[in-house]
Amino acid sequence: MLVNHTIREFQDLMNILYGDRDRKRGTDRSLIHLQTEIGELLEAYLKGDLDSSREEVADVFAWLCSVCNLLNIDLETVAYQKYPHRCPKCDANPCECHPL
Repeated sequence: MLVNHTIREFQDLMNILYGDRDRKRGTDRSLIHLQTEIGELLEAYLKGDLDSSREEVADVFAWLCSVCNLLNIDLETVAYQKYPHRCPKCDANPCECHPL
């Protein structure tokens, strides 16, 4: 089992494995696949199926990385830029924003 790898390394892996196929499919269709995987995650969650939920989370993450590759976005960089170990709204860790 692979552990302790970075988001960047996983995104690079998705590019190595699927980059040619993703570029042929295009961004629009890849975003549709990502949305489909999010729907499958929701279905697994609503059924209370933890094993399927785990698989779907991995699929969602893989498709998100593929879409980021198509858009030339480094997911790890933008995620930490927006969430630099604190809430981007209240600037606290843990978040002190008022709950909805």
